[in-house]
Formats: sequence, C-alpha cells, structure tokens
Amino acid sequence: MAPSDLALSDRPAERHRQVAGLFTERVRGTPSWDAPSPVPGWTARDVVRHLTGWFPGFLAAGAGIDLPRGPSVDEDPVAAWQVHSDGVQAVLDDPETAHRKLTNPHIGSVPLDTAIDQFYTADVFMHTWDLSRATGQDDRLDPDFCARLLSGMESMEEVLRSSGQYGPRVEVPADADTQARLLGFIGRNPFWSGR
Repeated sequence: MAPSDLALSDRPAERHRQVAGLFTERVRGTPSWDAPSPVPGWTARDVVRHLTGWFPGFLAAGAGIDLPRGPSVDEDPVAAWQVHSDGVQAVLDDPETAHRKLTNPHIGSVPLDTAIDQFYTADVFMHTWDLSRATGQDDRLDPDFCARLLSGMESMEEVLRSSGQYGPRVEVPADADTQARLLGFIGRNPFWSGR
C-alpha cells in the first residue's frame, strides 16, 4: 500500500492500524537486519528494537497495562514486532480504552488513546522511513500526516530538542517537500543512503 493510496484516519485505533500495517510490511520486506539505518549507530534491527522496547514501559507505568511479549528482537524481529503491534492494537480496539487515561510526569493525564496516538503511533510513522530507507524499500510517507506532525513539533521545538530524543535539525533545500522537511526537523538527512 503506497502512503498516498489511503489517507490516514483521525481515529487513534484506525490510524495505528494503518501506520503499524505499513511498518509491518516493511518489517516483512527487510532482507538484512544488520543493514545500517539513517539513525547513527542503529541497524534495521535496532529500529524495531526501539519501538518494541520503549513503549511497553511507558504504557505500564502510565496506564497499568502490560503488553504481551513476543520473542526478542535478536531472536526473531518479525515475530517480536508482530506480537508487540498486535498488543497495542488490542488496547486501542478495547472499548474500555475510551474511559482510561495515561498519566506521566512530563505530560500529565491524557486520554489513553490520545497518548498512544501522539507519542507512539507518530513514532512508528517516523521510524517507518528509517526502516524503509535502511532496507531499500518504498520510503514515502503520508504527506498530510507529515505536515500535521511537522506543524505540531515546530511549535514546541525547544522542548523537543531539550528532551534529547531528536538530533540537531538537518537543513534541507527551501523547496523540499513536507516529508523531507519533517525528516530534517527530527534530525534525519532525507537524502541519506547506506550504500
């Protein structure tokens, strides 16, 4: 599915299904897990390790939800991702999620589905480019969602930079498309090639 084939939903559960579905396609299409990625020091395997690694603790600490654990990313990155992604989707599809909150000292108390959407689904979306580029797959992202994320992040750039989660901004040409501008903002060189 090309990103332009289907606009991303505004509903957190459906948006996760779409974004994680595209990432799953890239996971299944990865020919070498040791391929370098655009994130300095990370391989394709490390991109999956990051997404399956940080979010379970965030969810457990903030909402008391324990996601199912699959095999380690070192053993089987495809299965590790699938178990993790299915677990997140089950939380979003659970009718009780609409009545739950996630509480975190940095963000306060936020509706659970909103927190997953803003912090996790957006992270999967951006790391889809990393995995795609690392493995020579289609790396196009949904341009409308790129624009939305960029707009939201630019308004709080100082906070984001001070978090240590984003590298220094990479300057891109003035006529760069929204995807390239988003990638540059989060510290990626949109023209990176591991070859």
